[in-house]
Amino acid sequence: MEAVNLRREKLARVFLVCLWLWGFVTLSYAARSGVSKQKFEVKKHLNRLNKPAVKSIQSPDGDIIDCVPITKQPAFDHPFLKDHKIQMKPNYHPEGLFDDNKVSSSSTKSKDKEPHIPQLWHRYGKCAEGTIPMRRTKEDDVLRASSVKRYGKKKHRSVPLPKSAEPDLINQSGHQHAIAYVEGDKYYGAKATINVWEPKIQQQNEFSLSQIWLLGGSFGQDLNSIEAGWQVSPDLYGDNNTRLFTYWTSDAYQATGCYNLLCSGFIQINSDIAMGASISPVSGYRNSQYDISILIWKDRRGTLVDAIWKRLCFRILAIFPLLLLNRNLGSSVPVIFSM
Repeated sequence: MEAVNLRREKLARVFLVCLWLWGFVTLSYAARSGVSKQKFEVKKHLNRLNKPAVKSIQSPDGDIIDCVPITKQPAFDHPFLKDHKIQMKPNYHPEGLFDDNKVSSSSTKSKDKEPHIPQLWHRYGKCAEGTIPMRRTKEDDVLRASSVKRYGKKKHRSVPLPKSAEPDLINQSGHQHAIAYVEGDKYYGAKATINVWEPKIQQQNEFSLSQIWLLGGSFGQDLNSIEAGWQVSPDLYGDNNTRLFTYWTSDAYQATGCYNLLCSGFIQINSDIAMGASISPVSGYRNSQYDISILIWKDRRGTLVDAIWKRLCFRILAIFPLLLLNRNLGSSVPVIFSM
């Protein structure tokens, strides 16, 4: 009888061990399956973002700049822009800022000089006309995001509400910002000259930026935004370099919009400037000062033109089709944001 009981206990132990091993194998398989699924999603997203290039340039900061045919950029993945005709030149310039002769002569003189916004990758090459420079997105860039779907998008809680005259406002999310803004009436564009710095970031999830900001709607679900400037964001780029950026959203930073060319939106037409690439040199304390000027305006066809130039070297950077927005920034009440 005792022998029978011992045999039963032994079988029970064997059964428990087998059950434990089966559970361990199942969990291991599930973990491997989850990792494999994530890798598949990341690879799929990278293939969507990184377009076939006719030439690639290695930047000294570790970036790879791909020269992509202008018609193959991410903007044209959007169903609304499939048959969009690229507008290489605006049919309207804001009056009083410059005239055609000044633009023409300054652009001609600038061809043999340094690019109007010097970026690190310029040291090792340039993209030909008919192509645009795109910073190649790496696997690590996507993995730093909270999810593949949220890569390249702002966190909704990090958006400040520019309704205070206080120069150092700290809102509930801990976002510190200084602002200058105007509201009321109708606005069809704005221009800002921004000093370029390289602030030190202490934590991975911190960021610092200086930008021009055009808004339409309220800070509810209908907020429309067009932004451009420089930023330091280790979370987005993986380093502490000062980088040129653009951003847009049509639903208060929820589902639509993104930084730079990380989704369909801005239609870049400039072959010299890479959105998201490092700006160099930058200003230093008691040292040389460097700045960029950014002009955003609405032309008569109803598109926003994002123009950036250095000194008097006027160049168009990108066109933004207003059909992607829910509100007309030209007839709403935008806020001009500069920091």
